[in-house]
Amino acid sequence: MRVAGAWAWRILVVAVVLYGIGRVLAYFADLTIALFVSLLFVALLVPFVDFLDRLGWPRVLATLVSLLLGIALIAGLFTLVVTQIASGFDDLAKQASDGITQLQLWLSNGPLNLSSSQINAYISQARSALQENSQSLVNGAVAVGGTAATFLTGSFLVLFFTIFLTWDGRRVWSWLVRLLPAPAEAPFDAAMHRGWITLTSYVRATIIVAAVDAIGIGIGALALQIPLAVPLAVLVFLGAFVPIVGAVVTGAVAVLVGLVAVGPIKALIMLLVVLLVQQLESHVLQPLLLGKAVSVHPLAVFVAIAAGGTLAGIPGVLFAVPIIAVANTVIVYLVRGDAALPPDLVEHFEDDDEEPTADGERRAADEAAALQARHSGQPPAPGPVGSGDAGGPGEDGAR
Repeated sequence: MRVAGAWAWRILVVAVVLYGIGRVLAYFADLTIALFVSLLFVALLVPFVDFLDRLGWPRVLATLVSLLLGIALIAGLFTLVVTQIASGFDDLAKQASDGITQLQLWLSNGPLNLSSSQINAYISQARSALQENSQSLVNGAVAVGGTAATFLTGSFLVLFFTIFLTWDGRRVWSWLVRLLPAPAEAPFDAAMHRGWITLTSYVRATIIVAAVDAIGIGIGALALQIPLAVPLAVLVFLGAFVPIVGAVVTGAVAVLVGLVAVGPIKALIMLLVVLLVQQLESHVLQPLLLGKAVSVHPLAVFVAIAAGGTLAGIPGVLFAVPIIAVANTVIVYLVRGDAALPPDLVEHFEDDDEEPTADGERRAADEAAALQARHSGQPPAPGPVGSGDAGGPGEDGAR
């Protein structure tokens, strides 16, 4: 009974703390979403920035070059999608009209054998439903206008966070760790380091899986002469960042566009292409790439996505899987020691991140000296101003 009581009050305290953190994050929702998005970008950019840093590039320049390359890639994809939609819209409208006519003929002459009056009645019901909900559509359009302003503000915050966390993230993290009690610094730092490895692995693997999905479905759409193949491929790429649900929804969109534009036969072939690509993803790519990064059962992934969508809408759906993946790694490490990741993955990233450089050796020496001085009660030797070293005056002043 005493053990049960001890567990009960500890669980209650943890639940209250998590609830409080959730309330604070929800209150600053725009800031929280921007920070989470920037962390995903940072996890993608930092390995490349570290590579340029090892080649002797100034870290500020390496950060700016990496960020500019990323922005150029995103802008290029956006321009390509808009151009494809603008150029193919007229053809799509004509093909959609022909497809609807073919669908009406199939409903009349096919196995359903519907009469013209029944089909017209269904069309009238659809029009009535559209007219009844016209005000909701108008309100939705107004809401989109307000969302556009929020999106611009959020984009600026994401850019700001990404620049500074990519450039000086180590110093920011070192300062945060030093806010903890001294006995908790080392285990918390080690656990979160492995959590960061998990997040980096997740982002890399997800991008590869998304690219394979987009290329496979895009090639299938082009071969079947389905219009807007490139925008559909980009949609599939973005949808892959929502595990399980995203692939199903974007694949269904590709099949529906094929059904409306080129008829049921090619739509059925498109469905087979989508299923083939998704089977390749789920049975080959995900176990090979995501298996090491996200050691979470598919049921837990699905529950996390559903819970994230209920609690936080679209952002909750996007961030649910990386959050539970990082949390799983951190908790497993704290409970069981160094068992959060397979040894080969840990060694791979440690080799990448800890290759000795003059700058890295100086930073490591300064951090070790500062930690030793902290435990001995002596003030640490100051590092160079603006160097980003753990013992620098910027951190001491912040602390």
